[in-house]
Amino acid sequence: MQSTIKGWRGVFSVAKIGGMTDMNDPKKQTASAWFSDLRNQICDAFEKLEDEQVSGPFADLPAGRFELTETKRDGGKGGGGLMSVMRGGRLFEKVGVNISTVHGTLSPQAQAAMAARKDIQLDTDSPFWASGISLVAHMNSPKCPAVHMNTRMFWTPHASWFGGGADLNPMIEVDEDTAFFHKVLEDACNKHSAEYYPKFKEWADEYFMIKHWGIARGVGGIFYDDLDTQNWDADFDFTQDVGRAFLDAFLPITRLRRDETWTEEDREIQLQKRGRYAEFNLVYDRGTHFGLQSGHDPSAVLMSLPPVAKWY
Repeated sequence: MQSTIKGWRGVFSVAKIGGMTDMNDPKKQTASAWFSDLRNQICDAFEKLEDEQVSGPFADLPAGRFELTETKRDGGKGGGGLMSVMRGGRLFEKVGVNISTVHGTLSPQAQAAMAARKDIQLDTDSPFWASGISLVAHMNSPKCPAVHMNTRMFWTPHASWFGGGADLNPMIEVDEDTAFFHKVLEDACNKHSAEYYPKFKEWADEYFMIKHWGIARGVGGIFYDDLDTQNWDADFDFTQDVGRAFLDAFLPITRLRRDETWTEEDREIQLQKRGRYAEFNLVYDRGTHFGLQSGHDPSAVLMSLPPVAKWY
């Protein structure tokens, strides 16, 4: 069930977007509130980019604005979220910035995947709680890279952990853009551990591989999951820094490339790469699989799909 809310800047409580979230657990409340605040920061920054875009083939369009839709899991009994989507803007062809706080019982598929990954034994009716932010941006210009970012907290009675990351998906690769994006993420990682960036970069290179084609989805970034050092505050601080680093990594590249001219051939390359992007998200992406298996709103789960793509 969905309801569209006019004006995404309204204040929404964790209880509203999370349903029956455990209000006595300050860690869950803190994490969920942080993801909501990060969503606000990103939406503000993206709408500012739309206002700035006064040249190029789409400059005569109204500046894009996010539309907010409330989403629910299991009719609202399992929590829900807020889906912020901008379509047909001057700069963004489609961008979604979703937050959710959901809870319920793990499906058998999710239990098996998590038990194998984390070497933990989950009960048949094991409860879970999860909160996070997920972002995917598809740009009008083939010269502006698409981008993905997400961070999340996951809890079960047996363990809790953080996960997330960000990766750049250029249609036409530029080495200096790739280097800049990675450097910002590396700096964020190095604030916490010198081991994080090389480890999480390699993980991203492996994870964002379209295995049936043997090609990478983009030029990588960082990816991490199951982060539980037994120091919740430190793990949460790192996850926040990954979220903060996203705008520092993405906005300068977009401002640098947004006014470059492009051709119909460039557009064809963009559409074909979008097709590969869609294949990855439908076939391999953990978040997509978990969202559909856990009964979350499909429109929110599939927000990442591009508005237009091609396959050959």
